[in-house]
Amino acid sequence: MSNSRRLFFALSLPDALQQQVVRWRAEAFAPEAGRPVAAANLHLTLAFLGEVSAQKELALRKLAGRIAQPGFSMRLDDLGHWPRPGVVWLGTRRAPRGLLQLAELLRSQAARSGCHQSALPFHPHITLLRAATQPVAIPPATPGWAFSADAFSLYESVFENGRTRYQHLEQWPLAKQASP
Repeated sequence: MSNSRRLFFALSLPDALQQQVVRWRAEAFAPEAGRPVAAANLHLTLAFLGEVSAQKELALRKLAGRIAQPGFSMRLDDLGHWPRPGVVWLGTRRAPRGLLQLAELLRSQAARSGCHQSALPFHPHITLLRAATQPVAIPPATPGWAFSADAFSLYESVFENGRTRYQHLEQWPLAKQASP
């Protein structure tokens, strides 16, 4: 029996925003478009870590605790469909510098710790639907929700009883944003 866990760093969505996204998704997409991601599982992945040993997890937690990154605001105003992985996603047209820097820091630390990182560029998104392998009618516009990121978290992906859920493990604050 392995003591490794499937982990990732991510931004959580505020509860109220989760519920708004879920309501909008139900109105915007036909039921056959794909399998909706549970509201509690909506997040924006910063760095996927994969299967991580307890020792490596501890080291990654310590590195994450040393990050002194300022918080940032972002607008969820982009929408798309990746047919091959069967994903419909909600994202941002103009990713804030703080988001890109935080993701790069976490991905770099993960790579140095032996966690494989995709060679694909970081594309900030929230997965709305899975198993969307057929053409999906994408609404012409999104509501354009704005939210502020003031912390990032470590999650474990747990598969049990035929379902995946994301278990929140730890959270680290981002520095307060400077006033303009």
